[in-house]
Amino acid sequence: MAKQFGGKYSPNGTAGTGPREIVDDRQVDAAGGRSNVLFTPAIVLVATTFRDGPVSLIAGLVGAGALTLAAMSLREGLRAEAAYDLRKVARRPAFPRKMLASALTGIGVALASFAHDASALSALLYGVAGLAVHVAAFGIDPLRDKRMEGIDTFQQDRVARVVDEAEAYLSVMKAQIEGLNDRRLLIRVNTFQAAARKMIRTVEQDPRDLTGARKFLGVYLMGAKDATLKFVDLYGRAKDEGARQNYEALLGDLEENFAARTDKMLLDDRSDMDIEIKVLRDRLQREGVGQK
Repeated sequence: MAKQFGGKYSPNGTAGTGPREIVDDRQVDAAGGRSNVLFTPAIVLVATTFRDGPVSLIAGLVGAGALTLAAMSLREGLRAEAAYDLRKVARRPAFPRKMLASALTGIGVALASFAHDASALSALLYGVAGLAVHVAAFGIDPLRDKRMEGIDTFQQDRVARVVDEAEAYLSVMKAQIEGLNDRRLLIRVNTFQAAARKMIRTVEQDPRDLTGARKFLGVYLMGAKDATLKFVDLYGRAKDEGARQNYEALLGDLEENFAARTDKMLLDDRSDMDIEIKVLRDRLQREGVGQK
């Protein structure tokens, strides 16, 4: 397997830097072709009603608009559901996009049927059938918050808010860097984001770690997002290599600090567990349970 070597005289290399984990965070879109293919019926509907008179044309255009909005809403709903499924602590989607998509699909199908000379009753029945098929195919949105046993509601809500905010900052960073079409820089950002998400997963598993991580997931990530916006604006106009080196150095510092803090949280959790086990053993021995 080919391996890239870096060093003082290597392209884009720097002296004195150790090997760094490479993370290529390309992921399959949760919406995928399932929602993209649903844009096709709207195009077909407009094409087939364009010459059938003004009433059919208007019904076809409105129906095509409803079907297009349904496909867009479904795409966002599937992505929101995928993010919900990945987290151990999560709030339900604020807006039921998948259910809205089902309703819009029913409206679009009803108008499409009416545009092709179906009676009002037949169009209504087709619309209900379209709504039902859509629900059967894609389901509905999560309707309840995802919580962990043994953790109070207030603490879990705090974790969910901080995680949502942190993920929003990371999403903005990635979207901005993707706009530069620089794969090496995107992988570098993904490497930092992997360290940040490791901290996020650690906090989700034990919300007691939130106090120590809140500054990292709030203030530091917001600063990283703001720095990314400024860097993309500058580098997109001038391709300033100095700005690029400074930005990559910032990511490196942040990554090291995030990793160190996460390791400390994990170590503290292990220490707490060891203490609890020792206390339990001492109590069992005092009560004679541990004696043979």
